[in-house]
Amino acid sequence: MNSKKLKILAAIIVVCGAIIVGTCCRSNNIKQGASPEDDSSGFVTLTDVVPDAILEIRYFSTYNFVGERIDGYLEPTALLTKEAADSLRAVSDDVKALGYRLKIYDAYRPQMAVDHFVRWAANVSDTRMKPYFYADLDKSVLFEREYICAKSGHTRGSTLDLTLFDMTTEKEVDMGGTFDWFGPESHPDYCGNPETGEYTGGKTDGEGSPTGRTITAEQFRNRMILRAAMMRLGFKPFDTEWWHFILDNEPYPDTYFNFPVKGR
Repeated sequence: MNSKKLKILAAIIVVCGAIIVGTCCRSNNIKQGASPEDDSSGFVTLTDVVPDAILEIRYFSTYNFVGERIDGYLEPTALLTKEAADSLRAVSDDVKALGYRLKIYDAYRPQMAVDHFVRWAANVSDTRMKPYFYADLDKSVLFEREYICAKSGHTRGSTLDLTLFDMTTEKEVDMGGTFDWFGPESHPDYCGNPETGEYTGGKTDGEGSPTGRTITAEQFRNRMILRAAMMRLGFKPFDTEWWHFILDNEPYPDTYFNFPVKGR
């Protein structure tokens, strides 16, 4: 083989070697740097799957119990696991036939946001939003009563907070209480029995409203419309928040994700 051919062959070997080495390095970097908590590949933008949904992402705004934008909310959008989004699409179609649309307050919530809540709760002197979300409580009890916890089902990606929007009145349906109200008035069984749908006018068990608040029969019925639609199509309710639902058989029951909320 002449010297010219040898030089060409050597150049080919060098280039191929560089490609192989570069590929191996990139693979090693991915393997070493990857974390299940940062893997968003199983998630979708909620409105891509449920285009009729209305978004009011409270933790991107300052109108929430903290009073400021929450860590990890980079855009006013909502993410869900693919499985949860598909089930929610069925719920949306179901309630649309009744004259409603779904309004989303929160869906996937990164762990960094939950950590922000925990830091806020520990600072008992910050009570700027108390009149709007926990007027009947001293902030010091939020941990012991589990209004604030170090882990949240939202962080697993298949939990969401929502309400109904009436397409005739073009307003939110009156549920008799605001999203994220810390108190027994938010419980699904407040003033009624969610198992039977019966309105009783008073709390069926446990503590009642500390200030005697109540909800009407219509407000209770509205809560039950949302609850029934969610349960009928693959979600289970939460016993202390009428707006909170978790996908049955969620795909990541043991993973608490931490990538930020932004469009995909």
